[in-house]
Amino acid sequence: MNIQKMMKEAQKMQERLAKAQSDLAEQTLEVSSGGGKVTVTVNGAGDITAVKISPDVVDPGDVEMLEDLVLSGVREAQEAARKVQADTMGKVTGGLGGLPGLGL
Repeated sequence: MNIQKMMKEAQKMQERLAKAQSDLAEQTLEVSSGGGKVTVTVNGAGDITAVKISPDVVDPGDVEMLEDLVLSGVREAQEAARKVQADTMGKVTGGLGGLPGLGL
């Protein structure tokens, strides 16, 4: 086993992972809930970047429904981001399922 070669490969993988993480942060995903009444935008890193609410669901007498729609949209957007992350990182790591110390 050539430890120097292994270290070079690990360094290359770390560089590919850093690039993949940077690329993820630049991707944008949009998810809607309530039939398009609430739209949540998230980047590939999972950060919520925007929430749009249709004016016709803003009912002061039913705030709970709006809260539920927003929560649902946020959860769906985060799940979509997790899937993109898993797909992207899986391509970089070749499906290794995580490497200790590399943040996977």
